[in-house]
Amino acid sequence: MKRRTLVALSLTGLVVTGCPEDAPAPPPPTVAPTATSTAPKTATPEEAKAFMTKVDEELKALFVKRERAGWVSSNFITSDTEEISAEADRETMEYLARTIKAATRFDGLELEPALARQFHLLKLAGTLPAPNDPEKTAELAKITSGMQSAYGKGKYCPTEDGALRKALAKDEKNAKALACDTPGEAGKGVSLGVLTALMADSRDEAALREAWIGWRKIAPDMKDAYARYVQLGNEGAKEIGFDDVGQLWRSGYDMKPEAFEKEIERIYGEVKPFYEQVHCYVRKKLAEKYGEELVPKGKPIPAHLLGNMWSQTWNNVADLATPYPDAASIDVTKALEKKGYDEVKMVKTAEGFFTSLGLDALPDTFWERSLFTKPADRDVVCHASAWDVHYNDDLRIKMCIQRTGEELRVIHHELGHNYYYHYYFKEPVLFQQGANDGFHEAIGDAIALSITPGYLDNLMKMALEKVAFLPFGKLIDQWRWNVFAGKVKPEAYNSEWWKLRAQYQGIEPPEARTDEQFDPGAKYHVPANVPYIRYFLAFIYQFQFQRALCKAAGHEGPLHKCSIYGNEEAGKKLKALLAMGASKPWQDALQAMSGERKADPAALLEYFRPLRKFLEEETKGEQCGW
Repeated sequence: MKRRTLVALSLTGLVVTGCPEDAPAPPPPTVAPTATSTAPKTATPEEAKAFMTKVDEELKALFVKRERAGWVSSNFITSDTEEISAEADRETMEYLARTIKAATRFDGLELEPALARQFHLLKLAGTLPAPNDPEKTAELAKITSGMQSAYGKGKYCPTEDGALRKALAKDEKNAKALACDTPGEAGKGVSLGVLTALMADSRDEAALREAWIGWRKIAPDMKDAYARYVQLGNEGAKEIGFDDVGQLWRSGYDMKPEAFEKEIERIYGEVKPFYEQVHCYVRKKLAEKYGEELVPKGKPIPAHLLGNMWSQTWNNVADLATPYPDAASIDVTKALEKKGYDEVKMVKTAEGFFTSLGLDALPDTFWERSLFTKPADRDVVCHASAWDVHYNDDLRIKMCIQRTGEELRVIHHELGHNYYYHYYFKEPVLFQQGANDGFHEAIGDAIALSITPGYLDNLMKMALEKVAFLPFGKLIDQWRWNVFAGKVKPEAYNSEWWKLRAQYQGIEPPEARTDEQFDPGAKYHVPANVPYIRYFLAFIYQFQFQRALCKAAGHEGPLHKCSIYGNEEAGKKLKALLAMGASKPWQDALQAMSGERKADPAALLEYFRPLRKFLEEETKGEQCGW
């Protein structure tokens, strides 16, 4: 779920374009102009333009250096690559800290709109602003690099004679991983990818429980580092005029931070009743499978039973919740296997959808430089991500692809990022990002809505992915905003995490959790410093984009039956949006595509209208809620 954002400032990696790997490294950036006592008291628009021209050149060079280091450290996890990446992060942080302060000299000047927007985006160009103190900046870079590396290397050694070891031993590929030294502990052992696959496929409650608990053993050692990261990040945020890092994050949406919070509440309020329907129906089905003693009525759902390590999407338990289990349906995973699809062919298939709309083919370097499968000889960060490493159409993805229908959807998602990069890479570097970060996450998912047939069983699977996700997408940053604001202290990190998960998702852990643990650290985006509200927004925007693209394509009939495949009129709308990057406020970009200027959950509700009617009938008489 990686996308380029100029505000992602740790190992979240952007990716760049077209330069060959052996191209000379960019020249080291010169020192940014700084405000001093000898500087003139007044500034001119011409000086502002010259300042920004220099910033564009220097910042791009730093971003490229950082992305190259991030790519290597994600693909070759060692202490050396971790150190190199941390150093590149540190240089970028220090540069931005100096330059953002220097740019205040031009505050209040009347500038042409494009230049004024660059200055606005510069102030937001760092989700992790560095403190003035170089030692603290180096410490912060080392912390962020170390946390992501710890996540990438994380493994769990199953207990002896436990259900998890027995379940995994059925596959000979796991034999080496199971020969680990410390059963029941983190360290050498089974990777997240293996545990994730088991969570998706197994219905062995004891094995699911141990996998869930075992993965979270990687996180407690991050807790102190995370608390220090919050402290240092907030120090940097205050120095550039924000109350804390959370306020900085909420300022990136072309509205005041407090207005943005109200907007999120408005959107969630409109979709909450639908989520509660889905929750009620799924709990009923899980109780039929596991018994009401484990899944009681009117209570939160045990988190390990929902088919996903973080209970963020529930589509892996669709076999238990399908409306008509005896009806014929399309199993994309089996279809891929039957037709002999390998990982590259899956990516080619996703590319083919974009090109059917009249968009360009991916460059040859994409196929040469991407990582499609997990190497057998080293640790890598398998979390799917899209890159433009040199900010010049050097498109890549990094994935440990599994041959499943879910992974095919993820590939479409990542290519959505790549195509965004491709159509805006000639813009100034501060415009080389989405209209907002939710737009970047929504593009590929909007395309993927056209690859799924629109019958009720499939609508249920999609709701288990997209509607079930919404409260999770909201609460992760709500937790972090509270942490950054000092409302949640380190001694209450975990209890507040589970308080929000119960409040919004209606789930609970399979065992009692304490504040000695740090379960947020077991979710990639927390140690990797990736803001998460973008995904919540993306799950709203993608249906709004689909509605607009279907209208452009001339579709008539229910929204869930629309496919824009092969329609170049829809492609023209999409290309126009992609090419804008962040050069205009997101409201302008949305209006250009859809004629609307605010997020509209009605498109999502329209898409799922048949399923909502079904769920209303199926949950009559149930004790819904928690």
